[in-house]
Amino acid sequence: MLKKCISSLFAIILVATSLHFTTPTASALPPNIPSKSSALTKLNALTVKTEGTMTGYSRDLFPHWSGQGNGCDTRQVVLKRDADSYVGDCPVTSGSWYSYYDGITFTSPSDLDIDHVVPLAEAWRSGANSWTTTKRQSFANDLTGPQLIAVSASSNRSKGDQDPSTWQPTRTGARCAYAKMWVETKSRWGLSLQSTEKTALQTAINACVY
Repeated sequence: MLKKCISSLFAIILVATSLHFTTPTASALPPNIPSKSSALTKLNALTVKTEGTMTGYSRDLFPHWSGQGNGCDTRQVVLKRDADSYVGDCPVTSGSWYSYYDGITFTSPSDLDIDHVVPLAEAWRSGANSWTTTKRQSFANDLTGPQLIAVSASSNRSKGDQDPSTWQPTRTGARCAYAKMWVETKSRWGLSLQSTEKTALQTAINACVY
């Protein structure tokens, strides 16, 4: 009887171990993602107001993928940072990337977009319309905060310029970090938010473990 129990336990361990190694894990996330408590504090400090219009908006007012030295631009830096492994320097020619938003692994950088967590158009409607082009360029190439992340092109394009009240990652396990990244970015850059956006962010962050 004891031998049979030990055999059963061993079989369970083998299955669990197998699952551990076959379940994809997320690669590096952007830096400076706040804790749950810090994110809630920062969220409550943000100005809530009616969203502005798109009048005068152009992506060209947010110069992006700036040179970062050694022949690299911002896109290439994020591709290298977020890769599980990669080949080539600048440009990166291949590798392995786990798309955090939808849980799909890719090997070609052409299948990836660098998502602006807070979209450029959303930033424009939330206060960036009054910034200088230099400040908008810094925002669009922000490597020090959690504003840029390599994800599948399909997830980035389905998101467009929506805020968390109308779009969140399809992978539910990504929604906590996504909300915290959004709040940190808006806090760092002094952007406002609308009431529906705040409600969606509160719900997502309250569901976080930490």
